[in-house]
Amino acid sequence: MTSIYSFKIEGIAGEEINFARFKGKKILLVNVASQCGYTPQYAQLQELYTTFKDILVIVGCPANNFGNQEPGTNEEIKTFCALNYGVTFPITTKISVKGDDIHPLYQWLTRKSENSIMDSEVQWNFQKYLINTQGQLTHTFTSAVDPCSEEIIDAITG
Repeated sequence: MTSIYSFKIEGIAGEEINFARFKGKKILLVNVASQCGYTPQYAQLQELYTTFKDILVIVGCPANNFGNQEPGTNEEIKTFCALNYGVTFPITTKISVKGDDIHPLYQWLTRKSENSIMDSEVQWNFQKYLINTQGQLTHTFTSAVDPCSEEIIDAITG
């Protein structure tokens, strides 16, 4: 089984996000979009990140797979997140989270043949995937689940 730690992805500011750096922490991956009804979840994601930064890393993955709700460039997305929500957690460059051009990270997240845990499909923006401290997928949460919900906090702290 491949763990999340084998992945590297380009960050929105051109830096490398190496998941091996996050060993020992839980990781919440979220496909984000700037023009979605769930976009205000950026605020809760930032709150969650600030509250649990010693045990949790959040990685936002901008994607334009649903309703053209992330049409911006990487620079526009970066500026939007900083100005509107004060985002300080890592954000990747814009990727695809489903379809023929799905990013390898999301292939791993959504295919049991790769993550050895579960198959899933990204249904909409702000779907959440939780990785444990050993780099294994443990939970998926739909877009409607608030990042600061008891369900997510219990999964992070449990």
